[in-house]
Amino acid sequence: MKFSSMRASLYLNALSLATLVSGHGYLTIPKSRTRLGNEAGIDTCPECSILEPVTAWPDLNAARVGRSGPCGYNARVSVDYNKPGSAWGTAPVATYKAGDVIDVQWCVDNNGDHGGMFSYRICQDQALVDKFLDPNYLPTEAEKQAAEDCFEAGILPCTDVSGQSCGYNADCQSGQACYRNDWFTCKGWESGRCQGVDNAGLNSCYTTIAGGYTVSKKIKIPNYVSGHTLLSFKWNSYQTAQVYLHCADIAILPASGSTSSSTTLSTSTTTSLTACSGAETVTKTVTASACPSSVAVTFKELVSTSVGTDIYVVGSISQLGSWNAANAILLSASQYTSSNPLWFGSVNIPAGTSFSYKYIKKTGSTVTWESDPNRTYSVPTCTASATVSDTWR
Repeated sequence: MKFSSMRASLYLNALSLATLVSGHGYLTIPKSRTRLGNEAGIDTCPECSILEPVTAWPDLNAARVGRSGPCGYNARVSVDYNKPGSAWGTAPVATYKAGDVIDVQWCVDNNGDHGGMFSYRICQDQALVDKFLDPNYLPTEAEKQAAEDCFEAGILPCTDVSGQSCGYNADCQSGQACYRNDWFTCKGWESGRCQGVDNAGLNSCYTTIAGGYTVSKKIKIPNYVSGHTLLSFKWNSYQTAQVYLHCADIAILPASGSTSSSTTLSTSTTTSLTACSGAETVTKTVTASACPSSVAVTFKELVSTSVGTDIYVVGSISQLGSWNAANAILLSASQYTSSNPLWFGSVNIPAGTSFSYKYIKKTGSTVTWESDPNRTYSVPTCTASATVSDTWR
C-alpha cells in the first residue's frame, strides 16, 4: 500500500503511540462480556482490550490471537474474557432463533477511531465453545487459537442480509486480502472512518475516555441451535497494528416451525438409523441428525426482586454448578416487569439427564436459597430445546 510522506509519518507516529492511546472500541449489542465487566465495575476501560502489535492490515486473518483469544484480554485491568467471571459468561444475555436477522452494535471511542473492517462470527463446534463457558477453566492459547480459527470459518457475512449495503473499504485495493465485502467496512481513513458508519453523535454509546460513537449493522443468525454459545466480534484497525476481539453469550433456538434438531447437512445421505422411539430400525434419507446429544434447557423463574438482587439456578450436575453457589448460572431479567417478574436463562444439558436443582438469590455477597425440597427434572430426548417454568418458594 502506498502512502504520501505525510500520511506515512502520521501512520508511524500512530504506531509508536498505540499503547498510549486510551480509547478504541468494543461490542455493546448484544452485551459483550467486556461491557458486562465494565457495568459491574471490574473493567475500567472496556474499549481497551487490544491485541497488539500484530499484522492487522491488509490480511485480516494473519494475526495469531495469543492470550486475547476470541473474547479478548484487557491488559489494563488483567481480565481474560475467555473465561466466565462473576459478572459475565454464566448465561446467555440474548436469545435468538435460527435464521433471525438481528441488530448488532459496537462502540468506537472518539480518541481511537482507527478505521478498517470488522466482522461478527459464530463457531459451530459446541465442544470447543464449551471450553469458554466453563467458569472453572481457562482455555489454553492453543485452544484460543483453535476457537479463533473456528470463528473465522463462521463469519456472518454482511451480504447475508437483503438490502444491506456491503461495500469495499476505500483503503484496500483489488487483489489485497482485505478486498472483500463479507466483512463490514468502516469508511476510508480520510472520509469519516468507523464514526461515519452511523453518523451518530458523540456519546451515542459509552466509553471511558473521550466519548463514543455507535457502529450499527445487521447480521443473520445461521441454521444452528445451541442453548449457550458465543457471538464473536473482531475489528481490524487500518491505522494501527491492532485487532480488537470481544464476545457475547447468546442462545439460538430452532427456527419457528422447524422440526430439524440440528444444522442441515450439506448433502442428503441414505443411511440406516433407529427412530427416536427405539421401536424399529428404518432406512431412509436424512438431512439432519435424528436426536441431538444435548438439549437447550431454558429455566424460567417468577420472583419479584429489588435492584441489586440477581437470580441464579444451581443443581446437582456440573452444568448447573454441582450445588456450588459460586458456580450457579445467572439468569436474565431482560423481560422482567412488575406484573411478570420473569428471570430466565438457557443451559446445554446432555439429553436424558436427570438432576435436582434450586433457585437462589444473590445480593452482593449474601446468598438466599429457596425453600426445600429440591426440584427435579429429566431432560427429554429427541428435541433441541425444552423449558422449565417455576415460581420462587
